[in-house]
Amino acid sequence: MKFAKRAGFGFLVSMFCLTVLSASVSAEIYLKFGTYTADKPTETVKKYRPFLMFLANRMSAELGEPVDIQMVIAKEYETSIDQLAKGEVDFARFGPASYIHATNQNPDVQIIAMESKNGQKTFKGIIAVHNDSNIQELSELAGLTFAFGDELSTIGRYLSQAQLLEAGITSDDLLSYDFLGRHDSVGLAVGAGKFTAGALKESTFKKLVSEGVPIRALVKFDNVTKPWLAAATLEPRIFAAMQKVMLASENEEIVRRVAKNGFLLGADADYQEIRRAMKRSADF
Repeated sequence: MKFAKRAGFGFLVSMFCLTVLSASVSAEIYLKFGTYTADKPTETVKKYRPFLMFLANRMSAELGEPVDIQMVIAKEYETSIDQLAKGEVDFARFGPASYIHATNQNPDVQIIAMESKNGQKTFKGIIAVHNDSNIQELSELAGLTFAFGDELSTIGRYLSQAQLLEAGITSDDLLSYDFLGRHDSVGLAVGAGKFTAGALKESTFKKLVSEGVPIRALVKFDNVTKPWLAAATLEPRIFAAMQKVMLASENEEIVRRVAKNGFLLGADADYQEIRRAMKRSADF
């Protein structure tokens, strides 16, 4: 039996919030930052909390008013995308495919900045297999099993499916496949022998390997760096202050925890290749 869609995927799932800064009990500017759990929720909080505190402090200085930022973490990509498109959060950090889904819902969503990877706008995704696997080519995955990430993930679904299609493999050619949600879940499942191969981002792959998970890279492919996005309802002066702070912060140690080499100006055109891959994956 092929992939069975997870129960309740289109259903609004639970989320939790964390107040990361209270600049003042009478804060003038109150913002919500949205994201989803591509990795463990605790890792997500650990990653973003220091940067959001930094951002709020710098924006307070820039605007001359105290800024308060709250983190809203959704369990599902779809929930977080809806929140941004509807203005339920003020800004967010998404993967490229999630950005495209958000703009499909609300074309007025704006790019604040893109993350920089050594001054570039690309980084790697990986299709991994177990260390003991004899597989050397993607085409050899025919008749075997595959683990994808989230159904709306750029690397975890769209780009990896495009890679499989390039190798002549469609869903009908696989014995079975499933969507596991988080990148680390994919790597752990492949390492445990539950799937022959799986797609995950390079940073998670490296982290798992360093922890002893027995996986190796079969294929590496390019992805566009993540955009930080503003809801259509975010005031222009707040957008401008946030963008100014982010673009000027490349040498800050706290910034490197979320964007290793800081931020670059971004535009919708930067994500055209992702749009093409998403359309291509329809043939999978």
